[in-house]
Amino acid sequence: MPVISVIVPVYKAEALLKTCIDSILGQTFRDLELILVDDGSPDGSGVLCDQAAAEDSRVRVIHKENGGVSRARNDGIAAAQGEYLAFCDADDYILPNTLEALYAALTRAGADTAGCGHRLLWPDGRTEDYAGALPAGVYGPEELREGIVKPLLGQRLDFGRGVLNGFIVRYLFRREVVLDNAIAFEGAYLEDELFLMEYCLHAQRLAMVDEPFYVYLQNPASVTRRYLPRYREEFGRFLERKRALVKRHGLDGLCPGWEENTCWAGLLIAVGNEFAPGNPKPMGERSAYVKALCAQPEMARAMASLRPKGLAGNKQLVADLLLGRHYTLLALLYRIKNRGK
Repeated sequence: MPVISVIVPVYKAEALLKTCIDSILGQTFRDLELILVDDGSPDGSGVLCDQAAAEDSRVRVIHKENGGVSRARNDGIAAAQGEYLAFCDADDYILPNTLEALYAALTRAGADTAGCGHRLLWPDGRTEDYAGALPAGVYGPEELREGIVKPLLGQRLDFGRGVLNGFIVRYLFRREVVLDNAIAFEGAYLEDELFLMEYCLHAQRLAMVDEPFYVYLQNPASVTRRYLPRYREEFGRFLERKRALVKRHGLDGLCPGWEENTCWAGLLIAVGNEFAPGNPKPMGERSAYVKALCAQPEMARAMASLRPKGLAGNKQLVADLLLGRHYTLLALLYRIKNRGK
C-alpha cells in the first residue's frame, strides 16, 4: 500500500489539470497514489484523468455524477489506501519536494500531522508567500486547540492582522484519525475549515515547516470568486455544523462570542457576494436581500452585541453602513466599485 494518498477533486479543470497531475506524480517522494475524482466534469477533464491513469500505475480515477467538492473529497477518502492523506485542488499544484518534506518532518517529530505555508500565484507571474498556521515546530493537543481551533472558531474578523485560513491543502493528515472519528466534508462553504477544526481536536501531534510548498493559483473563474446564489443557505448550514462541533467538544469557553464573530464575518462575505458582478438581480433587489439578511435572528444578534472597529480594507466602511442601515448607499458604492466588471 502507498504511504500517501493524494486526493484531487476534478471539475471543469481541463486547462490546468495536467500541471496539477504532473506536480504530484513528479514528487521526489515516490511512494504515493493519486486519486482523481472526476465530479461529473462536462469538459475534457475526465479524459485527462484516464490518460494519466494509463500512463502511471499510481493513478486511480473515480468517475461520478456531479455532487460538489465535499462529496468528491469524501469519495477520495473512502477509496484511499495510504497511511496519510493529502489534498490538492485541480487548478493548483505543489512544489517537487512537498510530500518528502512534510513526511520527513512528521516522521522526525513522531507526529500524526504535518503542515506548511502556501504561495499565491497570479496569472501575470506575481507571487506572494504566506506562512503556515503556526511557526515551524512541533505542537501537541492543547497547542492545536489554542493555535488552530480557537482562531478558526471565533477569530474570523480581519482587523488588519489577517485571519487564519482553513486550507486543508496545506496539511498531511493521518488517515486513521480521519476514519476512526468519521471526519468528513460537507457543503460548499468553508467545508475545509470545519474539517480542519474537527481533525485538530483529535490529532495528537503536528509538525510544522515554514516553506510555502502549496501553490494556489489566483483564478478569477474559481468558485471562491464567482457569485454564489445559495450563499445564505450554505452559511446557515455551516453555522449549524459549527454549533454542533462546539457542543460536541465543549468549546463554548474556548472563544466567548465566537458565534457573533462568525456571523459578522459571514455577513461581510454575504454582502460582497450579493453585489458581485455575476449576480443577475437588479440593484434594488440586492439591497432588499441585504436588508433581510441583517434582520435574520443570528445576524441581528451579532450586530446588536458586536460593533467591529478597525477592520481591514473597505470592510470597516461596509460594516458601518450595515450598522447604520444605509443599504441604498452601500449598493451605490458597490456599483461604483464594480463598474466595468
